[in-house]
Amino acid sequence: MVDELTGDELRHLDRAIDLAAESRARGNHPFGAILVADGVVVEGWNTVLTENDPTGHAETNLVRRASARLSPQQLRSSTLYTSTEPCAMCAGAIYWAGIPRVVFALSETTLAEFTAGSEEPTLALPCREVFARGGRVIEVLGPIANVRAAEVHAGFWG
Repeated sequence: MVDELTGDELRHLDRAIDLAAESRARGNHPFGAILVADGVVVEGWNTVLTENDPTGHAETNLVRRASARLSPQQLRSSTLYTSTEPCAMCAGAIYWAGIPRVVFALSETTLAEFTAGSEEPTLALPCREVFARGGRVIEVLGPIANVRAAEVHAGFWG
């Protein structure tokens, strides 16, 4: 699947992982995301802990920022790159924003291995299943192998 991505796309995915590391350094869960539309880049990171907001996931924060900054047409031609597969809530936000393409590094299944036994379990619901229930097609590429995507979670959840 990495072969399907351009060099720019791999750099965007790397930036999402950088944001996940920055989020962790800020005291939040290690998740980051960026949206690219018509050359405009909007970034988002997790704020669940620092803002005491369970909906403050990287992708939902990103959708809020991008929706305030970009037109609906720009959103409908964008790609969202994220360090980890979007959860059901984030997939819903992506769907309602009209974002047609998602690229992620770490799978929800792998994330579940990191969070096993923690107070923060994941939902075992792949984003593809959420998107499949909608009325429009959302292209999903992932998981994309990137060792840094797993490293940012190492030691965080246990």
